[in-house]
Amino acid sequence: MPRSWRPTAAITTLRQRADIITALRAYFAGQGVCEVSTPVLCAYATSEPTLANLALHSPFDAARRWYLRTSPEAAMKRLLASGSGDIYQLAPVFRADESGRHHLTEFTLLEWYRVGFTLADLMDDVERALRAVGFSRGITRMRYADLFAAHFGDSPHGLPSARLAELVAQQSVALAATDSDDRPLLLDCLYAAVLEPALRTAGAVLLYDYPLELRAYARLHGHAPRVAARFELIIDGLELANGYHEIVDATEQAQCFIDDNALRLKRGLPAVTPDRTWLDALAAGMPDCAGVALGIERLLMTLGLGQPIHAVTSFAHELDNDELDEA
Repeated sequence: MPRSWRPTAAITTLRQRADIITALRAYFAGQGVCEVSTPVLCAYATSEPTLANLALHSPFDAARRWYLRTSPEAAMKRLLASGSGDIYQLAPVFRADESGRHHLTEFTLLEWYRVGFTLADLMDDVERALRAVGFSRGITRMRYADLFAAHFGDSPHGLPSARLAELVAQQSVALAATDSDDRPLLLDCLYAAVLEPALRTAGAVLLYDYPLELRAYARLHGHAPRVAARFELIIDGLELANGYHEIVDATEQAQCFIDDNALRLKRGLPAVTPDRTWLDALAAGMPDCAGVALGIERLLMTLGLGQPIHAVTSFAHELDNDELDEA
């Protein structure tokens, strides 16, 4: 059956969406945070093993390729290194192979950076932004290690890979032989099988201080070198936001890119050329800061504007046709 030309969200929902975005902009204006806009097309693909870009090829040069950004992070850090001060951006991002009731190939990301903020400061900021758009429920702060220990009886920090693999096997999750020492994968499996279901009944949670293996691009706590200064905002089991006390050292960030590519190769994925402009910006001097990215559509779902995710965006992408048919 032909796809309907009509929007996937009700017009009343789209008006509510506009009101919430207006409230977010008012919040940042009141905080003195400057709105910025950066390119959607990028010269570099993301190296993060769990993400994939959509790629575009030039019709005039077969060797030329651009990528639709998965996040504006790299460009925004170049602005920070140039002296922008506190900044935010509300704009589309793209994730290949991500679609479903809680995912869209193209969605709206709110990303912001606060100079001089610690991870705790940024969690406070996230709470204030949520209050500004009418979220009134209580928000609990919980260390990742405490949640993990409550369900598995051990701290995840430094737990032997064999023990992690044993815990995964206890959840009836089948692992390939090459997965037994893939620590990020093992932790992700345990999260998906046990921790995420537990969080569905925990309300709104700021889960913080992640294991080193799940650091992504967060810096490590000086007092606890195996703990990453990272948090996620999870409401009724659904991740809405991901925040870091940011890496500002170019050498440390370069090592993260090296580690990304090593893990990509281990998982049978191609290596990716690191973003040289990102590293150059850090080398020039980026201020100490903390940053967070929040999915607007998931926020709208949490605020009661609609379910599934297609019901809170004007036109879900044609790449998500199968999921639209199932909704």
